[in-house]
Amino acid sequence: MFTKRTLIPSLPASDINRARQFYADKLDLKPSEDRGDGGLRYDAGDSWFMLYPSAFAGTNQATAAAWQVDDLRATVTALQGRGVTFQEYDLPDFTTDNGIATAPDGTLAAWFSDSEGNIIGLFQET
Repeated sequence: MFTKRTLIPSLPASDINRARQFYADKLDLKPSEDRGDGGLRYDAGDSWFMLYPSAFAGTNQATAAAWQVDDLRATVTALQGRGVTFQEYDLPDFTTDNGIATAPDGTLAAWFSDSEGNIIGLFQET
């Protein structure tokens, strides 16, 4: 039923204008569509996602969406240069070094929060 359907992440924003500014300034993304109900559509590669107004923004304590990147270390460095702060974890399953975790299979991953508290992941498969 869903194998040929696109999955579209929807990220809540308690302040849609602040979120729009974060995505423009930090991630160099501009909305491709203003949905008229306060929601914004963003195109990203061959996918897209929505930002929508919600009083519940930032309450999810897990990764809300993730981008696959070609060079995670370079991407993290570039985003840090734009003021993005990456999460540091020291957990039994993994730890981060300068915001980057290495999985047992060699996959690299990093996480940051957007202006609304949504946790965004980046990963590079090896």
